[in-house]
Amino acid sequence: MRIINKKALHNYHILEHLEAGIVLSGAEVKSIRAGRIELGESHIRVLNGEAYLINANIPRYNQAADKEYDAQKSRKLLLHKHEIDSLMGKTSGKSTTLVPISMYEKNNRFKVEVGVAKSKKEFDHRKALKERDHNRRIEQELRGKE
Repeated sequence: MRIINKKALHNYHILEHLEAGIVLSGAEVKSIRAGRIELGESHIRVLNGEAYLINANIPRYNQAADKEYDAQKSRKLLLHKHEIDSLMGKTSGKSTTLVPISMYEKNNRFKVEVGVAKSKKEFDHRKALKERDHNRRIEQELRGKE
């Protein structure tokens, strides 16, 4: 199962990809396995030498006993020190940001695909839509001729 952040792919040019682990509780893991996670408004920030996934919405698992659960709390990402330093260097002073691209399970552990991203301009959005429509028409014509 792979949860993709379509909003990030639409709003940003992804310049570089990186895989990071994430610290989750057991109820959060069960909720994610049920497909209940929203990455649309989330971003990644480096605070005190540690990377955090901020504003990711993981709703409370129905059978969980914790009634004081915060669905949008910050969750720590597991990265090596040199990876965090590299990300800080790539985002400081430049017009780039860190966004979660997707979340997936690998060897029974959840991973977050982190992207160093640059914001798209309005004409980039229009160009991407035009390209997508053009490709869709070509696919339809090829399917029609077969």
